[in-house]
Amino acid sequence: MPFCFISFLLASSQQRPEERDSFYSLSPVEVKAVRATDRAPVTKTNISKKEIEKNNLGQDLPFFLNQTPSVVIDADAGNGVGYTGIRIRGTDATRINVTLNGIPYNDAESQGTFFVDLPDFASSVSSIQVQRGIGSSSNGAGAFGATINFSTNEVNKKPYGEFNNSYGSFDTWKNTLKAGSGLVGKHFTFDTRLSNITSDGYIDRAFSKLRSFYFTAAYIGKSDVLRFNLFKGYEKTYQAWYGVTEADLQAGHRTVNYAGTEKPGDPYKNETDNYWQDHYQLFYTHHFTDYLDFNTAIFFTKGKGYYEEYRAAQTYQDYNLPNPIVGSDTILTSDFIRQLWLNNNFYGNIFSLQYHREKTELTFGGAYTKYEGDHYGKLIWAENGLTGPDIWYNHDAFKNDFNSYVKLLQRFSYQWNGYVDLQYHHIKYDINGFEDNPDLFIKNNYDFFNPKIGLSYTNNGWNNYLSYGIAGKEPNRDDFEAGKTQQPRPEKLNDVELGIERRKQNYSWGMTLYYMKYKDQLVLTGKINDVGAYTRTNIPNSYRAGIELQGGFQPVTWLRATANLALSRNKVKHFTEYIDDYDNGGQKINNYTSTDIALSPSAVGAGTLAFLPIKNIELSLLSKYVSKQFLDNTQNEGRKLNPYYTQDVRAIYTFHIKFLKEANIVLQVNNVFDKKYEPNGYTYNYISGGQLVVNNYYFPMAGTNFMTAIDLKF
Repeated sequence: MPFCFISFLLASSQQRPEERDSFYSLSPVEVKAVRATDRAPVTKTNISKKEIEKNNLGQDLPFFLNQTPSVVIDADAGNGVGYTGIRIRGTDATRINVTLNGIPYNDAESQGTFFVDLPDFASSVSSIQVQRGIGSSSNGAGAFGATINFSTNEVNKKPYGEFNNSYGSFDTWKNTLKAGSGLVGKHFTFDTRLSNITSDGYIDRAFSKLRSFYFTAAYIGKSDVLRFNLFKGYEKTYQAWYGVTEADLQAGHRTVNYAGTEKPGDPYKNETDNYWQDHYQLFYTHHFTDYLDFNTAIFFTKGKGYYEEYRAAQTYQDYNLPNPIVGSDTILTSDFIRQLWLNNNFYGNIFSLQYHREKTELTFGGAYTKYEGDHYGKLIWAENGLTGPDIWYNHDAFKNDFNSYVKLLQRFSYQWNGYVDLQYHHIKYDINGFEDNPDLFIKNNYDFFNPKIGLSYTNNGWNNYLSYGIAGKEPNRDDFEAGKTQQPRPEKLNDVELGIERRKQNYSWGMTLYYMKYKDQLVLTGKINDVGAYTRTNIPNSYRAGIELQGGFQPVTWLRATANLALSRNKVKHFTEYIDDYDNGGQKINNYTSTDIALSPSAVGAGTLAFLPIKNIELSLLSKYVSKQFLDNTQNEGRKLNPYYTQDVRAIYTFHIKFLKEANIVLQVNNVFDKKYEPNGYTYNYISGGQLVVNNYYFPMAGTNFMTAIDLKF
């Protein structure tokens, strides 16, 4: 086991008690409504602005969370720029609730989180809270494994300017310009940011071109606060979402990219994903008394974009087009270039009323949101000519989401606190056809009651808690394409969390035990739906159970160590696998008992050693360990990701000169021992010629690579 795990398995938060308290007390009202305080019986990790700045070298938001417990990250392009993914306790991003200043961010239909649409958002984030398990009630998608809340609404009292520049492997560049007015006339603040990120990517042709803009203006009065946020993101990335076959991986072709290769000759140059996303947020807070606050916000998110691809030897019938006739010949097929578009509007209102006295914290809140999404396909070229309209499908979808919650944290005595959190969640979801099943119309209504209760004990550096919660979650868009006879059921989760934490001046440690029992969890089984596509299927019983250890130790002023280790058991009690039988037609069925849930490692660990050998220099060693993962739910050794252990080294030199408040030079070398590893993948299998053919695909990460940065603060 890695050295830092053995030495520092005693665990807790990476922050001292005084830092944790100030973290919450300085949070804006709208953020306090969805975050958990120290006394709340919720399993959580807080990440400060200082820690965010240390890691801000241009990589996507999941990479900022890599050192937090139970987290596994991946990246299509292999270097953390472009499309990235995150799993917490084995739970994928579609089951992780994400909010930006309390406003929902998960995509309303896929329920995923596409952080690539928020380039360099970390440069505007002032704090992050990660809750594991069901967590406290929040707005947006149901939390079936974790909640991540990002806050940008800090108040900078003094004027400032920053110019941040990073460069690294794969011709990766990050340029950020930030400025703020400070408090103007004691009431007004203005902050803005411009960012540009480019990278060629580790995987062949997996380039990224990312741009973003952020602006916020606020009026801060004695009893009233009004804030407007505007942030925009644009991304153009070459597709790298097919992965690499096992055969190519074994042959050493780790960077091969199959996207665009249907085109004869050189790969198609514009096999890209293109998306624009604009966020408008308006917050109003009123302080009635020292004990009573009201907050509300209206928001509008506009998203529009497409991915473009070259498709060879397609039939005109596939696109509802008449066949062209050349002389006496009827042309049935052609090469096409097509774009699959998504144009959506997402808007709504969040609100909270917070009462807080010495012994009582009471919050009533909720949200109403509406989503309007238009899905359509556009043909822009055909080798043998287009013979009709360039739009071959056009289907819209609508989703209304309402939730209301009440949270009570009551102190019974100096040490004991009780917690009750009750949420009602209503969803109305209408889908008017699909690309491959245009006549399938879905109209569903869901009502969930999500209660959480808990008890905590806080005294003399001890923080112990026990909680129990129930949550329900609706299926996502793709699940409904199964057809009228195979419609999915909603998922349900029961979660028990037991935490023990100890904090002292120079060390801290903690332990969390959890048991998450799922009913009707949706997983891929290989079963084919009514239109011949693979879709997720409800499985009756599955669970995740584990222990998370965390800790920090600072024996002397020049040495700090933190580490965490999560050990878990993630099981499907009864699993049915469907395999296409090309020899006999139909599908072969295999039954399994007590197999591991796909992409759920049994051990995940991280550790950081930080040295301060002389003034203004910090040297850090960052370690990460992930045990083997299976690509499907059969627990087959022939369909797995190998375990990996990586180490990064970071050096930060801070200095001051006359015209600068502060300057930092950062050098980080990732994967210093050039470990060949793949944190994500998928598999599909079929029977042909009397043999089972296994097709494993992997998403390799870069070997040894570096990033360097110069940050200037004025």
